[in-house]
Amino acid sequence: MLAASLKRASLAQRTARFYASAAAEPQQITGTAPPHRFYVFLHTPQPPSEYDPKISSKMQRALLLNIVKLGGLVNFSWSAEQPALRSSGDGEAYAATAFTPSGRVDIPLLSMDTLDEVVQELKSRVDRPPPSVPEETTHLYVCTHGARDCRCGDMGGAVVRALREEVQRRKLSSVKVAEVGHVGGHQWAANLLVYPHGEWLGNLTPEMVPGVLDAIVQRSAKPALAGEAPLLPAHWRGRMGLGKEEQTQLVASLGL
Repeated sequence: MLAASLKRASLAQRTARFYASAAAEPQQITGTAPPHRFYVFLHTPQPPSEYDPKISSKMQRALLLNIVKLGGLVNFSWSAEQPALRSSGDGEAYAATAFTPSGRVDIPLLSMDTLDEVVQELKSRVDRPPPSVPEETTHLYVCTHGARDCRCGDMGGAVVRALREEVQRRKLSSVKVAEVGHVGGHQWAANLLVYPHGEWLGNLTPEMVPGVLDAIVQRSAKPALAGEAPLLPAHWRGRMGLGKEEQTQLVASLGL
């Protein structure tokens, strides 16, 4: 019991110290997350550190064209744990993961042959009610697209390494760490996307990782509600489902 009490005290102290240091940082980062209702990550066999400065594909453009009017965004991601399909030419295909207001959608095959089916599935998920039961896994995506901006490669790379080490140290099997291509706002590097919550964080450093992870694991792994308090307000870029004005108004309404 003493060990458990000390562990809880240590967690509370780390969280308090993190919030205290974060409160001193400027707030203009709020409202810089691009408005979106859902986000699709196309799995690639290579990490963003190997991406060209601008990365796109025929399949990515076709999917975006079909879902942008629904509020969807598309990006590329990598981790050693996520499945990736190697393809070329007209045979382009991806495994993918989407995060929607009703939760995660695993897409085992996205190709021109399955595009319509995938779009219909995503469309059906957008207007469903939020899940009542949390997901089993929290997914953390750090932008490490160094060829697009060196700050993402340098600081993003340092933060993703720190996250992996901390997750492994704590044996958090319910937290998965991945890397993602350009998300916009490289001036806020390191940028971290937290799903299924839909929270976007920026201005992170490796030293902040224990406190960031503490704050994340204390939240239920499901899409954040519109009026829910931001995760780490001083580092909060915005949230899935909220526009720029809604993001800034939320922070103002809570006096953060």
